[in-house]
Amino acid sequence: MAKILFPEGFLWGSATASYQIEGAWDEDGKGLSVWDTFCRIPGKIKDSSSGDIADDHYHRWPQDIDLMKELGLNVYRFSFSWPRIFPEGNGTVNPKGLDFYDRIIDRLLEKGITPFPTLFHWDTPQALEDSGGWANRDTALYFADYAKVLAEKFGDRVKNWITHNEPFVVAIAGYFAGEHAPGKQDPQAAMHSAYHLILSHGLALKALRETLSTDSEIGITLSLSPVHPLTSRNEDIKAARNMDGVFNRLFLDPVFKGSYPEDMVQILGPFFPEIRPEDLKIMSQPVDFLGINYYSRAVYRHDPDFPLVEATQVFPEGNEYSMMWEIYPEGFHEIIKRVWNDYKPAKIIITENGIPVPDGIDFDGRIRDERRIRYVKNHLKQVHRAISDGIPVKGYFHWSFMDNFEWALGYTMRFGLVYVDYSTQQRIIKDSGRWFSQVIQDNGFED
Repeated sequence: MAKILFPEGFLWGSATASYQIEGAWDEDGKGLSVWDTFCRIPGKIKDSSSGDIADDHYHRWPQDIDLMKELGLNVYRFSFSWPRIFPEGNGTVNPKGLDFYDRIIDRLLEKGITPFPTLFHWDTPQALEDSGGWANRDTALYFADYAKVLAEKFGDRVKNWITHNEPFVVAIAGYFAGEHAPGKQDPQAAMHSAYHLILSHGLALKALRETLSTDSEIGITLSLSPVHPLTSRNEDIKAARNMDGVFNRLFLDPVFKGSYPEDMVQILGPFFPEIRPEDLKIMSQPVDFLGINYYSRAVYRHDPDFPLVEATQVFPEGNEYSMMWEIYPEGFHEIIKRVWNDYKPAKIIITENGIPVPDGIDFDGRIRDERRIRYVKNHLKQVHRAISDGIPVKGYFHWSFMDNFEWALGYTMRFGLVYVDYSTQQRIIKDSGRWFSQVIQDNGFED
């Protein structure tokens, strides 16, 4: 049996997001977020739930950080709640919001865990959405102001920063498909949002660089997937290429090349805002790392009835599926290698990877989530393969630390290393959590 070992200093962590775990939706001066509003629209959340309480992390954070220490995490990725800090999105800062994250950062450092915060994980202040949200260029400017406040407050202790989590999902699921907050179905709003999100990344990056010490590192997290054609027919290949543009190149190109893909501008051009050369310079300032979130590949076929991209997703027979996606570990190596070859980021950090499986407590109190262990092991093998190819992958964050509110799917999906009983808020470390803890301790695992 071979031992798979990772490089010395490899980062081992887990991730969460503010709206998915914190609860306390209206406490201590927090403003409304678009998710607070969206969850109150009948039929939008699968189980009619909300993040009002979620994991009650706002009150139980000391216990949760103790669990992180028990698992041996050396880094922890969390997100700041923008409306908790700026209830109106801009203007007056809420000191109690800053105090909450102040306590978390201090406790993490006390426990020997490096904080790795994300500035924005989808909970746009509702007050800004009322003025157009991400479709409004002003939101990008306010985001830079917000970033500066965070840097001034926490920059003495926080050295690793992520501007955005998955801008693709915000723009496409939120403003085009309407499946996520704010629930719009407006192609123009979607493309304006996609543009302004990356612009805001650049503006925030500039604000952070001007405020933080030179030993700080700043990146962005993108959800990336290899897109495969269903067949070798030219029309399927073109459909896959179109969707690769939407999923991947529409966000990678402006950040790393300072341009937009010509085919995407041609297809989506009527819905785009004016692409300004000065904006492209702001968007493409060098980042210290690229965060990659990977869950699965996407397979597409030609569909002339689907507007613009003429593509429909298909789910190939014969492979294993989770509750949400095809399980396709090989795609992990493929997307890492493709990003490295095409964009050459300074380094790559895996900021999310995980699987929803129907976890349950067995008669003896254990949660035997063997499928999650298998999924993570097979995906870590692909990360190790990329490192062996000479690609600078420097860390891996499992999604997620604990079960939580899974957006439009409510509490029907469990991704955590730690089980949460939502009726009692009891936390139980799953078998996957114990296994991952051993991986961290050994800096690898037996294959």
